[in-house]
Amino acid sequence: MYESDVGLLAPGRAGSPAETATGDSAFLQAMLDAEAALTRAQSLCGLAPAEAGRAVTAAADASRFDVRDVALRARASGNPVTPLVFDLVDAVEQNVRPYVHRGASSQDILDTAAMLIAARALAPVLDDLARSAEAVARLALAHRNTPMAGRTLTQHAVPTTFGLKAAGWRALILDARDRLSAVRESLPAQLGGAAGTLAAFNTFAPIDEAEVADADGRGLAVLQAFANELGLAEPLLPWLSLRTPIADLAGALAFTAGALGKLAADVLTLSRTEIGEVTEGKGGGSSTMPHKANPVRATLIAAAARRAPGLAATLYGSLAAEDERPAGSWHAEWEPLRELLRLVGGAANDAAELTDQLRVVPYAMRENLQLTDGLIVSERLAAVFAERIGRKRAKEVLVSAAARARAETTDLADVLGDVLDEEPELAGLDLSDLTEPARYTGCAGALTDRALDRG
Repeated sequence: MYESDVGLLAPGRAGSPAETATGDSAFLQAMLDAEAALTRAQSLCGLAPAEAGRAVTAAADASRFDVRDVALRARASGNPVTPLVFDLVDAVEQNVRPYVHRGASSQDILDTAAMLIAARALAPVLDDLARSAEAVARLALAHRNTPMAGRTLTQHAVPTTFGLKAAGWRALILDARDRLSAVRESLPAQLGGAAGTLAAFNTFAPIDEAEVADADGRGLAVLQAFANELGLAEPLLPWLSLRTPIADLAGALAFTAGALGKLAADVLTLSRTEIGEVTEGKGGGSSTMPHKANPVRATLIAAAARRAPGLAATLYGSLAAEDERPAGSWHAEWEPLRELLRLVGGAANDAAELTDQLRVVPYAMRENLQLTDGLIVSERLAAVFAERIGRKRAKEVLVSAAARARAETTDLADVLGDVLDEEPELAGLDLSDLTEPARYTGCAGALTDRALDRG
């Protein structure tokens, strides 16, 4: 018999905290946690004896249940909650059994479990994002003034600094952190009963008949207590077919994957053999080529960034849910949500390792700045020349000089030396200064400083 999914084809999440937090056993435990919290909430509201809450909580231990058996039996009902409830009922004493799963729907339990899983999986993700932000901040500070070629549409454009590039990575990482933090704080419990009205709870008689209880408000009281017991937000309405929490979570996760994907894309480009401006601290080897040190961490992050939008799209598609409890759209969420949590969790873990060990190669950046023989500062020259001979003439002069420099494979400054002799208005210009890439990085340093001020 083959083993269950152990991550053989998912090296991005294999062994990561996200994998542990989203496994089948973790989901089983989250469902049991929801069931136990439901009974405790009813105990707190006087609708179940205190010993019932304690007994169900004690029994709600995933290690006592066969997750594979629950999964196989879930085919009959279409979800794993139904068979799990039967098992949980059997696990408690006879007098406690009436209080197991009382008043709830299967969707209440599974949705709440999904929110618990998300909250638990996002904790290490946020920690990893913090580590990455700290690592790239160090890089940005250390290389505030390290010049490199700015590239647009794959070509050299104008000089920039590696510090500014790293500061940009940090800005995206912090944007992801802020979005995930906000979503995590707002993750709600789900409790609506059969059709989102909480009607069953209003019919349950208080354990103590002498206790004055507002029958019409019992459901709301249980909802509040349920959310409090789980440490989740109390929703304004049951969201059985109002899937904003799932969509918000999907959006934040997809954004995070993309933000980390930008970092990975830059590392993959800059670490190419012919560019060599950065290298992963611990590259991966090849099965056949001993010299290879592949950028494995960046590769896995890039893979996650490509998959995440499709998974998020499925979750957004489930917003179009019919009736008070939908068929199909709710069921379509389970696997993509878990996979999205796993992908982002793995990517964040890889990003923390990547950024902490990333090696910067300033001399390669300097060499690459010279690849265009001074053409990388043509924008600066155009602006300076235009002040003296007008924009049209300045463009003509520089287009001609650039063409000659390329044709003769010579430095632009050498060609411009002849031009200055022919253009009296340009006399006295210091070409060595004007064609020095490191002296045309604009506000890169100041922008880096400003970005690093963000907490």
